[in-house]
Amino acid sequence: MASASLQFFAFILALFGVFGDIAATLLPHWKVNADVGSNIITAITQMQGLWMDCTWYSTGMFSCTLKYSILSLPVYIQAARTTMVLSCILSAFGICITTVGMKCTRLGGDTDSKNNACFAGGICFILAGIFGLVPTCWYTREIISNFLDQTIPESSKHEPGGAVYTGFISAGFLLIAGVIFCSSCFKRQQGAWIYPPKQHHFPSTEQESNAGYSLKDYV
Repeated sequence: MASASLQFFAFILALFGVFGDIAATLLPHWKVNADVGSNIITAITQMQGLWMDCTWYSTGMFSCTLKYSILSLPVYIQAARTTMVLSCILSAFGICITTVGMKCTRLGGDTDSKNNACFAGGICFILAGIFGLVPTCWYTREIISNFLDQTIPESSKHEPGGAVYTGFISAGFLLIAGVIFCSSCFKRQQGAWIYPPKQHHFPSTEQESNAGYSLKDYV
């Protein structure tokens, strides 16, 4: 089984993944479009996220508009909302479960119970990483396809923002943490199968009683 220090390292990676997942879900920096006018005063930066669209002016003003209508949004944005929220929930569950199952904690009961808890937490991290990786890849694909489309004007083209990169990195952290927790439990179970506990055989009382008599006494 993996050492306690390796599990603690995986737990730290999972924490960074959870915080990054939440930040990527809430931040409006999924699409970024810089529109520079003829005057520096008219320079603006438009940002689009899963929940709001924001505009930052060079004068320092900042305004945001919430996306209230769900059905009017494109399919990839609706899917990104759902999967990112599921990723945040699963990663939070994984943090709670692995806290109980880690070797360096005194929670969770015996070794087998802690082992099962670590495995369940690792599965949560892996699922959270997959749910976080799918929307970021799909969102990036839509941005690149629109950027390369010659029929779309230059002013309507966007580039991936910081939230997309944060989502990629967070998903990677969660996947690595989940693999470490699951592999640690698998190695322990595999070792139990390969090296089963030795069974000590004790002679029965009948054999002990018979061993006390000599056969020549019956001749």
